[in-house]
Amino acid sequence: MQLIRDLIAAKRAARRPVISFEFFPTKTPEGERTLLEKTIPSLCQLKPDFCSVTYGAGGSTREKTLGIVARIQNDHQLTTMAHLTCVNATEQQTRDILAQALALGIRNILALRGDPPGGVGEFHKTEGGFEYSYQLVQLLRELGGFSVGVAGFPEGHIACQEGRHVDWQRLQHKIDCGADFVVTQLFFDNADFYEFRDYLTTRGVRVPILPGIIPIGSAAQIKKFTALCGAKLPAPLLAELEKRVNDDAACAAFGIEYATRQCADLLRHGVPGIHFYTLNKAAATTAIVKNLGLA
Repeated sequence: MQLIRDLIAAKRAARRPVISFEFFPTKTPEGERTLLEKTIPSLCQLKPDFCSVTYGAGGSTREKTLGIVARIQNDHQLTTMAHLTCVNATEQQTRDILAQALALGIRNILALRGDPPGGVGEFHKTEGGFEYSYQLVQLLRELGGFSVGVAGFPEGHIACQEGRHVDWQRLQHKIDCGADFVVTQLFFDNADFYEFRDYLTTRGVRVPILPGIIPIGSAAQIKKFTALCGAKLPAPLLAELEKRVNDDAACAAFGIEYATRQCADLLRHGVPGIHFYTLNKAAATTAIVKNLGLA
């Protein structure tokens, strides 16, 4: 499988945007079958450049994550990135996980601090483990053989009390430790992304920054997501959602339209690609990619 840093460089040389999809491990065998046998094959018809598989809160899905990544790479010959966090793991356990990843042919890692068990409360370092994602980046560079991505937050990380500029400086430190590219948290106001990108660029950051885009499925769902991650819903967007608050189908159709316009503007402004948070569903992401003429 290709290293994502090389894949992005090749697409940039060809003046084509990278298209990537994110999936999460399911909670039931039936859900996993649907993901592996229906959703992923459907989205693979769009010829994405790579995809990623998340890591449950508290490291709760690490075996599932590696298994799904290996399955996608083997079944679809699609470069796939495994998320990896610092939560509930000693340094030695993390080294063992990465050795297992290499044995499975997994060469792309998104290095994250991660959420605490249950996804709520404060992060607490595991004794003998890592406290910050930059330490995970350093370990990956020490081991070699991986392309390393990190997360960026155009509106600042929800847990960073010092403000978004401090958060962006911490991201730069992660990049300086050896990250190859950045994938951002979801956002709905492109102005936030441009300010974030320009701030990093003026400080000398040159690695690709892939904006993360989520298709809105329902008003209730997206309000929950944004509350958890700290992203804002701009007033005009929120007003449109309120008009459709009792009609999920109309909300989803509007979500496709909004994401299409958002992505088109990002591409016009030179982003190297788009990373789609699919929520393990194919229809909305398929419609957006086709609307953009990128299928």
